[in-house]
Amino acid sequence: MAKNLLEMVAFCVYLIFVLGIGIFFFVRNRKQTGDKAYFLGGRQMNGFVAALSAGASDMSAWVLMGLPGAIYLSGMGQVWISVGLMIGTVAAWLFVAPKLRKYSIKADDAITIPQFLNNRFKAQNPVLQAVCAVIFIIVYCIYSASSIYACGTLFKSIFDWDPLFSMIGATIVILLYTFLGGFNAVCWTDFFQGMLMLMALMAAPIVGFFVMKKPDFVPLKEVVTSENYYNILSSGKFDYESLKDILSGLGWGLGYMGMPHILVRYMSIKSEKEMKRSQIVGCFWTTIILIMASVVALVAHQYLGSNYFPKDAEDLVFIEMVRSLFPALIAGVLMSAILAASMSTADSQLLASSSAFATDFYKPVIRQEAKGKEMMIVGRGVVALISVIALLIAVNPECQGIMKLVGCAWGAFGSAFGPAILLALYWRRFTYKGAIAGIIGGFAMDAFWYCCLSGSVKKLCIFDTGIYEIIPGFVFSLLIAVIVSLIDRKPSREVSDLYDEVTRMRE
Repeated sequence: MAKNLLEMVAFCVYLIFVLGIGIFFFVRNRKQTGDKAYFLGGRQMNGFVAALSAGASDMSAWVLMGLPGAIYLSGMGQVWISVGLMIGTVAAWLFVAPKLRKYSIKADDAITIPQFLNNRFKAQNPVLQAVCAVIFIIVYCIYSASSIYACGTLFKSIFDWDPLFSMIGATIVILLYTFLGGFNAVCWTDFFQGMLMLMALMAAPIVGFFVMKKPDFVPLKEVVTSENYYNILSSGKFDYESLKDILSGLGWGLGYMGMPHILVRYMSIKSEKEMKRSQIVGCFWTTIILIMASVVALVAHQYLGSNYFPKDAEDLVFIEMVRSLFPALIAGVLMSAILAASMSTADSQLLASSSAFATDFYKPVIRQEAKGKEMMIVGRGVVALISVIALLIAVNPECQGIMKLVGCAWGAFGSAFGPAILLALYWRRFTYKGAIAGIIGGFAMDAFWYCCLSGSVKKLCIFDTGIYEIIPGFVFSLLIAVIVSLIDRKPSREVSDLYDEVTRMRE
């Protein structure tokens, strides 16, 4: 009981801390009513904060629960997800971040991804923005549900609380500091949460390793290592089963090209100098996080034993490691990293979806004369709506868990927006109609492939290859966008000149 009490104290201190950040920025920015200040922090983010915010909003609870659990259960064949994400994040920081920041400023100071795409083509028609906003809201409901679900799992496993009340409480906290401080509050909480995640993932396997070196160490359960557990080829040989896992794992890296809540971090950085700092910090932080998440699983296999968890409970690997290695108060602090990961992702997603709806749907489609304060009110209303829908998804008894939810949302965003962003930045011939076709086509293909893999039509589908849906979705989106653009008439001189101007700008 005393142990649970100390762990609870650590969690409460953490929650008060993140709420305090929201209140601080609410007080400091109460006179700033513009949508640019609320949704993009006025483009004044320093490189260090922006980099850790991008990383923390990306690495949700799955990196502390889902990924270690998958590797613990199935072995090194699952590390291809980490490899794919490492390659993807480095590519995004090097080839997308600097050019997107410059291009979004030149494109009439766009503050959201849909607005950037619309302004990039000098379009007066709001169809592209509206399509993007609708996809944002659908996918972010699923994505946010994964973070809320993780909070319920966390408090259920530690305090044996009813997951429903835990999820409701976490949703309320996320809503409060997102409402209060906007982009600044979200980025600064992400910064501290990113540091906490890194500390937790470094501490658990290192301490566990030294404990296992003691001569009297005995695993908590028997260690039974399967034949191919430490083989990066899941089947032990280079066959279709291994190839499928490799391709699906590497495919996760494609998601970075189209993840709106990460892309807006690139746009918020205040200078080229800060961008270079962000690139270094962002790549380093993500690489270390992914490596240590994999190490946690391998150490846990030897420390806890290979059959420590009942079926479908392997997500608790990190939690059990921390609780058995550290005193209660320290364990509570380290386990707060899971709460940090969940909330840092959820708040970023809520803000990105609210900004997309307010800026890209409400203003151009419903009320063109809407001003800054009204836009903020509408945005906050959307935050509340999506939170409620995400909560309902998370508490549904048929919810498939953290990794399934994250994988579904990650694939949808990567397929829909990844090719459009890359073509917008690097292809002069890209057109407005090509962008619309690519976004809709990628989203539709991703949804279709997902249904073939795990939906009700699985038994009837001839495309059940077992390959992660982001790969066919991304490829199909890219092809459709290119084909439609080539069929369409060339971009106007004004659009081409804007592209040339950005291209000539010094990197």
